[in-house]
Amino acid sequence: MKRKVLIVDDEPHMLTLLKIYLDNHNYQSTLMDDPTKVIDFLKNNPVDVVILDIMMPNLDGWELLKEIRQFSNVPVLYLTARTNQEDIVKGLRLGADDYITKPFDEEVLVAKLDAVLRRFYGERGVTFKGLIWDSDSRRVFFSNNQITLTPKEFSLLGLFLNNQGRVFTREALVEFIWNDGSLISERVIDSHIRNLRDKLRNSGFPIEKYLQTVWGIGYKWNPID
Repeated sequence: MKRKVLIVDDEPHMLTLLKIYLDNHNYQSTLMDDPTKVIDFLKNNPVDVVILDIMMPNLDGWELLKEIRQFSNVPVLYLTARTNQEDIVKGLRLGADDYITKPFDEEVLVAKLDAVLRRFYGERGVTFKGLIWDSDSRRVFFSNNQITLTPKEFSLLGLFLNNQGRVFTREALVEFIWNDGSLISERVIDSHIRNLRDKLRNSGFPIEKYLQTVWGIGYKWNPID
């Protein structure tokens, strides 16, 4: 699945160039040339990573990152013409995950993006419609906000996301999730599914479209709308 990247830069040529680079490396790019609109966008649209310029009118990249960090820990990379060590240190201390100077090498940029995403989401993370399931940190995010799940709910969600379109009987869910010989009733399975749906729905994720009941059999994750 494509990773969603928000690119913030006041130079139209740079935005177009970055989009071409990243679209060729399995990223889905959103471009913004007005930094004052970024906060509202991030609060309402899930992205996996932000590429941020520093020298921009109205709101510079330093202040914008401070505002982002007040409500989100989404990975942020500075991409800027400011090359002195003091600026690099300042950016990292403000909460940036990496710092790349212009002019830049395309492969270096993509490699750094990939590395930041691996550190943040884990090697085996799954992204679906803005929902992020990270097996390494055992965390789930939607719209840049963490969703708190129990261990069983987390495992259920991961099973569905990694096996999209497959129908799981309740017996199969017991085997995969409660594989310790426990006697688990269908009511327990249904209760966990209901709780998982409630938490995802409350986060704003349209769970009814995807986690579907297959009547008389079990459940499946529908990969299409």
